[in-house]
Formats: sequence, C-alpha cells, structure tokens
Amino acid sequence: MQHLISQYGYVALFFISLLSSACLPIPSEVAFGLAGAYCTTAFAAHPQFSVVNVVIIGTIGSVIGAIIAYELGRYAGRAIVDRYGKWLLLSHKDLDASEVWFAKYGAPSVLLGRMMPVVRAFISLPAGLAEMKRGRFIVLTTIGSAIWVWLLTELGYRAGKNQHFVKYFKTAEYPIIAVVVVVIAAGVWHRWRSMKEPPRHARGRH
Repeated sequence: MQHLISQYGYVALFFISLLSSACLPIPSEVAFGLAGAYCTTAFAAHPQFSVVNVVIIGTIGSVIGAIIAYELGRYAGRAIVDRYGKWLLLSHKDLDASEVWFAKYGAPSVLLGRMMPVVRAFISLPAGLAEMKRGRFIVLTTIGSAIWVWLLTELGYRAGKNQHFVKYFKTAEYPIIAVVVVVIAAGVWHRWRSMKEPPRHARGRH
C-alpha cells in the first residue's frame, strides 16, 4: 500500500478507494491514513499531498466503486455468487443476511455502512439487490464516503505531525505488516472452512 501510494500518488489512491468500495476488502484505512501523513513534511521522501485533494479523490473513487457494486447487486448479484462465490468467499446465506439487514435498517444502513470497516466494502451489494433508488443511494454513499475519507485522512495528518509517532511507525512498520498478514490469513482460512461445512440440519442427519 505504501509503495503504491508513494509511486503513483493520487492515481493509486483513486483506484484503491474504488476497489475498496467494490466488494474487495482492501484496507482503505491504511491508504487514507498514509495519504494524510503524506500531507505533512514528516515523510519528506514521499510525494506531498493535500488534505483537500485526498478527500476529493478518495470520495470520488469510493462513490464510483460503490455504484459498480450496486449495479452488480441489482442485476447480477446472485448469479455472481453462483458462479464465483467460492472464490470471493461469498454464499447465498451472506446475501440473505445482508438483505434482511438492509430491509430492517434501510437507507441509514448505507450511510452508516460507508463509515464502518469491512462493511463498507459490501454494503452497496444488498442496496442493489433491494433495488434502492439510485439517487438516494448515491447521495447517502457520497456523504458517508466523504466523512470516512476525511476522518482517516485527518487522523493520518495528525499522526504525521507527531514526530514521536513517525519514529515509532518507521520502527514498527514490518512487525505491524506481519501481524496484519497473519490476521487476514487467519480470517480467510476460517471463512473458507466455514463455507465448506454443511448446514447444521444436514450434519444432524449423519
């Protein structure tokens, strides 16, 4: 993430924000936090960003990615799960649960979901499945995305202004990466195993 943003600047930030909103659990928290830190002079070796530009580009990318997920859910959500669900670690049970959640909480779930880690990557899919009005979906997604991007960017900016944090970050960078990789791998393994297990009623008959 750090390499991509350092190498390709705003272009990388745009595509990261787009993909993280299109049902791909890419850690946008890391991306916008780094971008916020790069708005300071603490990371002199990296491109100098602007908080305003980061928020604008991150919001636009997030909204476009969310619209893609929404349209997929509206026209081909279950067909995609039928064909690619095992690779995406998604099942019809997940879609059923998301539809129940959306039916219960409706429009607020889109706004709040855009500001929640992990959930924000998938919330657009049930909105499309439920055929939520596009205009309302786009407005709520834009507001939620802008708040999320600004908050993370501001946190990164404040951290970048703190020299003690910058020193700690550079020292702990690789251990943090190792912990994140282990946690993600464990989560994917658990998810894969749970999808392979038969339903409870099926296990009870054996």
